[in-house]
Amino acid sequence: MKKSLIAAALAATFITGCSEPQTTKIDEQQPKVATAAVTKKAELGSFGVDLTARNEAVKPGDDFFMYASGTWYDNYVMPADKTRYGAFSGLAERSEDDVKAIIEEIIAARKDLNAEERLVADFYNAYMDTETLNKLGVAPIKPLLSEINDISSTDDLAEMFGKSWLTGNKAPFGGGMWFNRLDPNKYEMSLGAGGLGLPDRSYYLEDTERFVKTRTAYVAHIADMLEFAGTENVAERAQAIVDLETKIAQGHWPREKRRNRDLTLNQVERADLSTAYPGFNWDLYFAQTGYKVPQLNVSQPEPIKAMIELINQEDIAVWKDYLTYHAISGNAGLLSEEVFNTNFAFFGKELNGQQEPRPRWKRAISEMSGTSSLGFAIGKIYVARYFPESSKQQMSELVENLRTALGERIDNLEWMGDATKVNARAKLAAFVPKIGYPDVWQSYDGLSITKNDLIGNVKNMREFFHAESVEKELQKTDRNRWGMTPQRVNAYYNSSFNEIVFPAAILQPPFFDPNADPAVNYGGIGAVIGHEMGHGFDDQGSKSDENGVQRNWWTDADRAAFDKKADQLAAQYSKYEPIEGNFVNGRNSLGENIGDVGGLSMAYHAYKLSLNGKEAPVIDGVTGDQRFFLAWAQVWKEKRTEQSMLNQLRGGTHAPGRFRAQAPRNHDAWYKAFDVKPGDELYLPEDERVRIW
Repeated sequence: MKKSLIAAALAATFITGCSEPQTTKIDEQQPKVATAAVTKKAELGSFGVDLTARNEAVKPGDDFFMYASGTWYDNYVMPADKTRYGAFSGLAERSEDDVKAIIEEIIAARKDLNAEERLVADFYNAYMDTETLNKLGVAPIKPLLSEINDISSTDDLAEMFGKSWLTGNKAPFGGGMWFNRLDPNKYEMSLGAGGLGLPDRSYYLEDTERFVKTRTAYVAHIADMLEFAGTENVAERAQAIVDLETKIAQGHWPREKRRNRDLTLNQVERADLSTAYPGFNWDLYFAQTGYKVPQLNVSQPEPIKAMIELINQEDIAVWKDYLTYHAISGNAGLLSEEVFNTNFAFFGKELNGQQEPRPRWKRAISEMSGTSSLGFAIGKIYVARYFPESSKQQMSELVENLRTALGERIDNLEWMGDATKVNARAKLAAFVPKIGYPDVWQSYDGLSITKNDLIGNVKNMREFFHAESVEKELQKTDRNRWGMTPQRVNAYYNSSFNEIVFPAAILQPPFFDPNADPAVNYGGIGAVIGHEMGHGFDDQGSKSDENGVQRNWWTDADRAAFDKKADQLAAQYSKYEPIEGNFVNGRNSLGENIGDVGGLSMAYHAYKLSLNGKEAPVIDGVTGDQRFFLAWAQVWKEKRTEQSMLNQLRGGTHAPGRFRAQAPRNHDAWYKAFDVKPGDELYLPEDERVRIW
């Protein structure tokens, strides 16, 4: 019998073992010259940037987004199955195609599969079996609907809310295991408010024509979904559900308040929970989870109390209808096409402007690719096949160059005192980079998947990962664990572990190209590295120290100076108005904006270090500095439906891409590179350019 596909792929690529995380102190590092010499042709253009995407009729100082990507923007036609398309979307599609090729090869191999490959094949086949799903309708969740129908008391509600992790249902509050923010070596349950069907509380509480229309459509949608459960008087009951969710929304904190880590750190002993938050059967709730929960963090105290009040005051019948609707809607992607399409008509078309569903095979891959799914089983083959070890090595060099650059920038900060600089340097030196893929892969021993029971497979998966979480609850935290799979096009910073993580799939053009000019890689993935490092020093990440412990390591004067700059940046972004009357929330997106502006500074500094004092060559009439900033802007090229833009403004923590592309307006080098002058729309006087890191 031939080797399994996973074993064969690993043998072909993993010649050496994975390196240990880098924790070398910054003062022991010297800047290295990037090894991105152009030995082969860059994927984009002649040096790594698509110059044909530019609109040179637009002055860079008026709209850098449209200057860098305007021709592409004006000519790109949004496909019917998309609400947003840009550099991230293009790479995500490439990743999906790569994963599809892997899965199809696994399925074609049939008998010559190992256990993990069999899980992948059977789950995919079950998801793609629409003939069986269409015959079943809502039958796969009938036991859940019956259980909801039998609810007769607030204790029954507590029991149902407690097992939402298994049912995929909504609950007015919920939690899961996270890291103890005062001792990151320990796990701790975090409990917060939830329960809304619409993207943000503002969708319920604002009475503009746009939101009134959305709520009206939401009521009609809920009525349509209740029909699948055989519910009577659906219009009246749907309105009662939206009225209930409106009350839930009224109890929620605004998103910018929920970001504040000082407000969201509220640890309480489990024994004291019923005294601190009375009126709810916590024993019954936690009995459904299996967690021992000696201590937990209540991230939103007042909203939790408001939710308990609603549970006790609202009619049980309305709560039952609420749970019935969300049981159907929350599992719609796993049921018949009729149920899915009815759900899509609202959440896809009405709420996001998406005209057609994504192809089913893409939805299957999405369902399979998470960290609590088969994502790491697929990821093993993905990195072996598509992620060369040389890219990991070059990425490691870029990370260390960024570390060096940020260290020098910290040393030269005029607004920060020496005492705080010592702590900032300690945190920087302790950054742990994770690149490409985990050192230790997820085990799937004991997971059962069949090729003809999709809901059963998802339930088994939920139980498998939940049991793993319960087992680890009282153990030391697992620092090998990744919060993203290798085929995910993204990156993140984890403040509890003080780690920056870059999955393999993002390390491709336009972010990273081993054959691109160094300026492009620094302006692309270099600035992304700086962005994630910046999260360790943004308005919230800066509240944790080098060990991931949430504590104040700042002097009062330095924190006040930092806050003044952060307030200035929040005000700058809050002036952007993508949709009339709807602005970027500069306060809610502040951490990401600090990451962008600071990340660009670090990446530009590192790029200059890599040149060793030499002038960068002019390529195709474009200088090194121009290539750097163009690479950044093209990373954030995107086109959105208006509905998707609104969702991003109200429910997201990132500014839309067209405004992220404008971040260089805070950097002096950009003004010189593109001859930006007073009178240009993006021009900022020097004292209004925000320079934090």
